[in-house]
Parts: sequence; structure tokens; C-alpha cells
Amino acid sequence: MAPPPTAAAAAAAVRCSPQVLRRGLRPASPPLPFASRTASTAPLRAPALRFSLSPVPKSISSPSSSRIPVRSLFTGIVEEVGRVRRMGPPPTPPSGGGGGDAPGVDLEVETKNLLAGTQLGDSVAVDGTCLTVAAIDAAASTLTFGVAPETLRCTSLGDRAAGDAVNLERALTPASRMGGHFVQGHVDGTGQIAAFRPEGDSVWVTVRAPPEILRLLVPKGFVAVDGTSLTVVNVNEDEGWFDFMLVRYTQDNVVLPKKKVGDKVNLEADILGKYVVKLLAGRMEATAKADS
Repeated sequence: MAPPPTAAAAAAAVRCSPQVLRRGLRPASPPLPFASRTASTAPLRAPALRFSLSPVPKSISSPSSSRIPVRSLFTGIVEEVGRVRRMGPPPTPPSGGGGGDAPGVDLEVETKNLLAGTQLGDSVAVDGTCLTVAAIDAAASTLTFGVAPETLRCTSLGDRAAGDAVNLERALTPASRMGGHFVQGHVDGTGQIAAFRPEGDSVWVTVRAPPEILRLLVPKGFVAVDGTSLTVVNVNEDEGWFDFMLVRYTQDNVVLPKKKVGDKVNLEADILGKYVVKLLAGRMEATAKADS
């Protein structure tokens, strides 16, 4: 397929920014409308969290400031398309928890199917980002997640607003079917939709991506785009893009086809590729030292 036009600005536009990307806190961009409904009082809510601005992995913070890392695994098979109810500061000021002065940001999502069996502290991939359930409101059919500043910097979640659709997938259990590939919910960075092109009842999607992600992608390999497990078709590292096809069923059950050219998407490369790259880099470094 012909490469997308103007592939020049792929890498610089998608790297993690040092700024918090939550709408209203991005001085370089014009303000966009932010409509948010009043949050319902959640009957189940985890203790309010505070996050430091340090790039700390997602964790549950106890009042004693101990951190317990959350390790989860997903398949990239979207369970449901939910809808953002509210994105903003917690309704009540947090007390205790992590260090620093920056409060966390709440992401409240409406869901029809994920409430059953979901408990406080469970992990859910929201647009491919592994988040921890901090509150459950069964009456309002919502799950609330605390989102740390580092997550806002390095994913597209900071662009979400009330009414936006998001992909949802709960973490695997020992009895789950492995329908996609190993997805951790640890977003490597964001890409930008460059083109949609229909072919029959399928759709080609071209995404611009930074070189550090493209080097981990191979044709017929896996990639998670907004948490959806997809098969890479072509990779063009020189021009900074890759593409894949969406079959009709996938188009009807994920958020991606509803997005526009230029929209950001969360990208996670296959973990196996990351390990291979690191092992080869270590071997090459050791060989170079031995030869010197």
C-alpha cells in the first residue's frame, strides 16, 4: 500500500510530554469544551490516593506509604466499549497516601457488563492502559479509576472527556481464554492515526509512530492499539508508520473506527519483541567490549 502523506512529524508529535496532558492543563493547545456531569456518590470507594510527579509504576498506596506494584495481564480482546462519565480531580480532597503535592485525577466510566465480579483494587485496561478500580457505583453503573500524572503524560487518557467512548478489558484470570496476545496495559507511547482506507467490508488503518516503537514491530506480529490486539501488516521505519486491517466484527466492537485522522492512540508493542531487543543489545555490547 502507498505510504501515507506527510509522514515527517511522526516521532516528535507522539513522545511523552513533560507536561500533564489532561484537558485544561495543556497551555500549548487551545482550550476544548469540557462537559462533565456531577459525579454520583459511590457506595464503594477505595481510600483516596495522592500521586507524586515521579515516574513510578502503577501501584496501590497505603496510608503508611508502602507501594504494592500491580501486575496484570490482558489479551487485547475488548470486552466492552464504555463511556466516560467524568474526568477530573477527585470529588473530595485526598488525605494521606503518596508524597508530593499533585492530587490524582479521577476517570469515571459507565459500563454495562464489567460490574459483575469486579472488586476494588482490580485491574482494568482502559484504552489499553492498565488502571486500578478505586470506586464502584452499582446504581450508576460506573467504575472510577485513579490516574497518575505520569499516565496522563504518556497515554491519550488526558484527552478523554465526558461522553467519550473507551475500550474496556478486565485482567485475565486462570480460566480465561487467551484470544489475543500478551498485553500488559503498559503503554509504550502514543501514535497518530494517519489514514483510513476501506477494502471490501474491512478497513485499512495507518498509524504514525515514533522510531522506538516501530523498531519493535514486525509484519504479521502483534501490536495493541488502544488496548485492541491487532496483527501488523506493513511497517515502514523510514517514513514512520505501520498499518493493519480491521474486520467487520472488530469495527463494530472497538472505539478505533469512530476516531478521526489525526487522533492519538495508545500503543503497546509485543513484550516478546522488547525482551529480544534487550538481549541482543546486551550480547552486542559484550561482544564489542571483548573485541576492544
